[in-house]
Amino acid sequence: MPAPQNWESGIVAGLQPLLRSNNAETSFSREQLLRTYAECEKAQQTATPDMPYSQLLATVLPHVASRLGLSTAPTAEQCAAFGASVGSWPAFPDTVDALQRLGRRYKLVVLSNVDRSSFERTLAGPLRDVRFDAVITAQDVGSYKPDPRNFAYMLREARDRFGVPQARVLQTAQSQFHDHRPARRAGIKSCWIVRPGAVIGDAKGGDDADAVYDWKFNTLGDMADALEAELAEGAKSA
Repeated sequence: MPAPQNWESGIVAGLQPLLRSNNAETSFSREQLLRTYAECEKAQQTATPDMPYSQLLATVLPHVASRLGLSTAPTAEQCAAFGASVGSWPAFPDTVDALQRLGRRYKLVVLSNVDRSSFERTLAGPLRDVRFDAVITAQDVGSYKPDPRNFAYMLREARDRFGVPQARVLQTAQSQFHDHRPARRAGIKSCWIVRPGAVIGDAKGGDDADAVYDWKFNTLGDMADALEAELAEGAKSA
C-alpha cells in the first residue's frame, strides 16, 4: 500500500501560503490546484527519479506557481515549508482504525513515493498509532511509482522477509496511475480504495471505465469491515 495519508488535503493546505501571497486564495478550485500540482509532480519525478520527495516538493512549487499564472513566485522559505509539509499531511478519519484492524491479520507493507525522513515524521505524527511490518520508500528504490522497479522491490521484500509469495500480495491504494495500473502489469492483485471526490491518480470519482482492480471499496474502513464480515461468516459455517 502507499502511504495512507490524505495527500490531496495536505497538498491544498501546503499551497495556501503561495496563494495568500498572490491574493489568490479563492481564484482556483480544489480540482484546478490538484491537477496542476499533479502535472508538475509527474514531470519532476520523471526528470529526477532519485530526488527525495521533500526536495521534489520544494522544487515543484515554482512550476506550480508558473502554471497557475501567479505573478509572485514562491520564496525559498515557502518552497522549503512546502517540502517539509509532507510529514504532517493528515490521515483520513477511517485510516488508523482500519489499519489497526487489518494489521491483526495481515502484514502491512508501505510502498510510498515519499522519502524516509518524511515518512518517519508521518509515523511519529498522523500514523503514530499504526504499526507497519515494513516501509519501502521511493528513496530506498531510487525511483518513483509507477516505475516497475518499485513493485519488484516490494515483491522481493514480501518474499524474503515474510515468506509471502506474489500470489498473496494485495496492492491496496487509491491511485490508478501510481498503483493499480502498474500492479496489474506486474501481475499483482489490487484493491481500489476510491476515496470519492479524489482528483489525483486518475480516480474520476470511482466511475473510471478504464479502472483496473480486483476489489473496490470507497474507504479503507469499508475494506476492513468487509474482510471482518467475511471472516465472521466463514467462522460460522466452519
